[in-house]
Amino acid sequence: MQKHYKTNFTSDDVMNTIFYKANGYCDDDLNRPIIGIANSFNEIVPGHSNLRQVADFVKKGIYRAGGTAVEFGTIACCDGVANGHIGNFYTLPSRDVIAFTIEIMAKAHKLDGIVLLGSCDKIVPGMLMGAVRANIPAIFLPGGPMMSGTAFGEKSKADMSTVAEAYGMHQVGKITRDELKNLSEICAPTCGSCQFYGTANTMCCTAEALGMVLTGGAAIPAVYAERMRFAQRSGEKIVELVQKQILPTDIITPKAIRNAIRYVMASGGSTNAVIHICAIGHLLGISSEDIMKEFDKQSELIPHIARINPASNDWDMEDFYKAGGVPRVMEHLKEHLDGDALTVTAATMAENIEAYTYLYSANDEMVRTLDNPHSTLGGLAIMRGNLAPNTGVAKPAAIAEEVRQFTGTAICFDSEEESIQALEEKKIKPGHVVVIRYEGPKGGPGMREMAVTMKMMHGQGLAKTAALITDGRFSGTNNGCFVGHISPEAAEGGPIALVKDGDKITIDVINKELTLHVSEEELSIRRAQWKYEPKDLKGYLSLYSRLASSADKGGVLE
Repeated sequence: MQKHYKTNFTSDDVMNTIFYKANGYCDDDLNRPIIGIANSFNEIVPGHSNLRQVADFVKKGIYRAGGTAVEFGTIACCDGVANGHIGNFYTLPSRDVIAFTIEIMAKAHKLDGIVLLGSCDKIVPGMLMGAVRANIPAIFLPGGPMMSGTAFGEKSKADMSTVAEAYGMHQVGKITRDELKNLSEICAPTCGSCQFYGTANTMCCTAEALGMVLTGGAAIPAVYAERMRFAQRSGEKIVELVQKQILPTDIITPKAIRNAIRYVMASGGSTNAVIHICAIGHLLGISSEDIMKEFDKQSELIPHIARINPASNDWDMEDFYKAGGVPRVMEHLKEHLDGDALTVTAATMAENIEAYTYLYSANDEMVRTLDNPHSTLGGLAIMRGNLAPNTGVAKPAAIAEEVRQFTGTAICFDSEEESIQALEEKKIKPGHVVVIRYEGPKGGPGMREMAVTMKMMHGQGLAKTAALITDGRFSGTNNGCFVGHISPEAAEGGPIALVKDGDKITIDVINKELTLHVSEEELSIRRAQWKYEPKDLKGYLSLYSRLASSADKGGVLE
């Protein structure tokens, strides 16, 4: 990829700089490196509502180091607000829009460097993709996780996802409507990305494991003063990266991708990390098949050593931060890492691990060593079989041991809404394998999360007695026996489109196999009878449906 060398405006570039001067910048400002701040602040997403203040501290650091800060906005969808309705069609497609907006703003305005401010599910990978596309010096800066609420049910700390589980409990009469309403008032006491180790926090931490976040910064809670000090240091460091011309493509390399995959395995990260790492790799020319093989390989080598909600009912992101966060996990992994991978500190990953100073004592029960893991299985599993000829993705870290090998009877739905209605009508029973299809990148379109269905199953007591498979995605908060990202998707004629009610399905997470117990002869008959009628789409969803790649290739626009 072509390098972007220092080309910022000077006060002599009068034809361009008059527009900066119209905003109040002076000649001295314009003779410094011009650093963009891509701020995804808005007043909808709690993970982004603190970024207005965070940006001010970034600016302090930029000016202190001799740069000039110019801030601009980009979109940020809240997966939580969008979940369970039409809004969820837009969340994954929004990732690519974010990437394009950052590329456009950086290139159109000849920025010398950029600080990327974001916290949540699609915003983080979108910003990392934008950094690769623009390929100017860049640092990613998360806004930090929120604090947890009080105890509820089996959890010692309530969180944003607890309400969905409680809704399922309400459906079967375990709690009252008033108890459900009260929970909604106390489960989210501060701003920040959701308290659990879902996709948002997985991707923030993965960005650090990639080398795009200053060491130790991903897990600092949103309301900690340390978050603002970290923002200021990020502002200072971006000026250094401009001076040294260290680019995103110098940092996000095959070595960094391998390190990120190892980290995700060890920490039990969200299944969505797979699709986002594939998307980032796509921009670097790394094939999705190679990335899937790497996930498969590392799942055999790297055990699950860090247990964070939803894999734990007791430990949240604040606990993970105090336990040492990403640096602690990477320290335990150091014998497996590509330690010479460059990072935004301008030092290597190995040097960062060696130099890092922990502020709190270790929690050896929460973050264990490789020889004493929570599970010998890696946190994620790449599934294959006659139901997923390409791939599917499961999360052993969130699946109880007794259902890691599960055979059940299919009950099929062609949308998430149908499955939710079936749950409300108590039609889903122990022993069922819920099949939700036509929810892939093209068929959805947008590859929605089946989060509400899975949470309702959990709330109704089905998490250990039933399972769910889909060509859609899951929330990083989900737990239970599930397989998502099944590829080819139903809309492309994948075998998941041919499943019928009553078919037997085996989910074997230990051996990473997904099997439909139907003969090839019967499947051939069903395939000959199968018809697919695309949805009548308008606007961006129409574009995304036509151009999106399959889930195993990152769901990127091609």
